[in-house]
Amino acid sequence: MRHYAFLRLLLAAFFLYFAWPLVPQATSQLEMLFWGVWLAFFVLVFGANFATLLKMSEPPVMEQEYANMRQTDG
Repeated sequence: MRHYAFLRLLLAAFFLYFAWPLVPQATSQLEMLFWGVWLAFFVLVFGANFATLLKMSEPPVMEQEYANMRQTDG
């Protein structure tokens, strides 16, 4: 289910596209703190989904495929 990771990357890039023009307009300390935290969260989300896309990490549990596993009645 690598297409979910790709869609999340596109969504994160879309949010960055709209947020980037507002980042340089930050004048107060609180605004700079907000944009710093927002950009750090963006990097975490983008990096995690990029790692999933490159198969460097396991996908989330809900997206893992168990088609080859044999299920038994226990």
